[in-house]
Amino acid sequence: MHMSHTAEIIAVGTELLLGNIANTNAQVLSQSLSTLGVNVFWHTVVGDNPERLKEALDAARRRADIIITTGGLGPTYDDLTKQTICGAFGKPLILHRDILEDIRTFYESALHVPMPENNTQQAELPEGCTVFDNPVGTAPGCAFESGGVHVLMLPGPPHEMETMLRRHVEPYLRKLSCEVIVSHDIMTFGMGESSVDQLLHQRMSHMENPTLATYAKPYEVRLRATAKAADEAAAEAMLAPVVEEVRQILGDVVYGVDVSGLPEACLGLLKEKGMTFATAESCTGGRVAERITALPGASAVYRGGVVSYWTSVKGAVLGVPQEILDQYGPVSEHCARAMAEGARRITGADIAVSVTGAAGPDPDERGVPVGVVYIGLAVPEGTFCRKMDSGRRRRDRIQGVASNHAFDVIRRYLTGLPIDRETEI
Repeated sequence: MHMSHTAEIIAVGTELLLGNIANTNAQVLSQSLSTLGVNVFWHTVVGDNPERLKEALDAARRRADIIITTGGLGPTYDDLTKQTICGAFGKPLILHRDILEDIRTFYESALHVPMPENNTQQAELPEGCTVFDNPVGTAPGCAFESGGVHVLMLPGPPHEMETMLRRHVEPYLRKLSCEVIVSHDIMTFGMGESSVDQLLHQRMSHMENPTLATYAKPYEVRLRATAKAADEAAAEAMLAPVVEEVRQILGDVVYGVDVSGLPEACLGLLKEKGMTFATAESCTGGRVAERITALPGASAVYRGGVVSYWTSVKGAVLGVPQEILDQYGPVSEHCARAMAEGARRITGADIAVSVTGAAGPDPDERGVPVGVVYIGLAVPEGTFCRKMDSGRRRRDRIQGVASNHAFDVIRRYLTGLPIDRETEI
């Protein structure tokens, strides 16, 4: 019977322990390993210290059958990390002449300097190992097997590690694993995590394969459905009914599967319908514009926008009538509607969305409480408005959730859903 593999990632480097740099390698490796069907059960970080590294290796070999180390392969610590690993597994280090030439060439042709002599040890690798070349740096990586444990040594710089991961590590590990893991992210907005959990709890608690788990992202909830199977097609067949069932239970708060967020969902819908949009933003300070223009292909759908922070700019640029500003104030449904209409008029876009609210830390000049935001939407059929009240949250949270509401209003209009439904977020 096939046992699935368990892995431990050991990151070597005192600067990680001091907090000078984040251990991004472990995150990237874990994401890769989970798609290969390898269970990552431990992340270890150890400084540039042979005794402690040996202790970490001894612990790892008792509980994992794949050990991946990152870091400690640069010319300064090189002998230290490699010697410690080879010592722990009883593997002699052998000088690879061809690798030494590659490193020398890299220095001379890419860096235009002679190779420092202490780089010679970078060409020393464990006897009988599989060598992973490093086209974007000097230190090669390698893998060897000892007593049923596979040890993979990778460089620390993230770009070098990731290049090696894609070119060498994934193919190496794919040969070891005979099951695949496939997952789909079901994206929702408008319902809090506890409500999503409540609706799906019965279903989730009994699932073993496939599984379903909730992740609260900032301002929305992501559900990840994951299946393990002998091949991709079998895993996909297991997942299809799960995704369908979640859509049935949660209804229109589900805005997409495997999309990065609401802006991407809106981009797809606008392209599909051949429509353009524009923005008028006050309290979000341009965040809606920023999030759509971060996506490739945004220029096909986004015409432009106005950040009308001052009330005078709402009047002078967007043409919000002075009597609305006098009577209802800048944070009001009337002002949100007029801002959206103004943005649509001056840009010529098919639809326009507006955001005006009190993001804090203080209420606005008319005493509108922090967290109250109005989202206006001007479309050919007329103008709509949604009021959101997210309570006294941090300023950046209010801005983030308000920008999600702006995209949600666009998504709902384009998919024929009611715009002003009650949301919990």
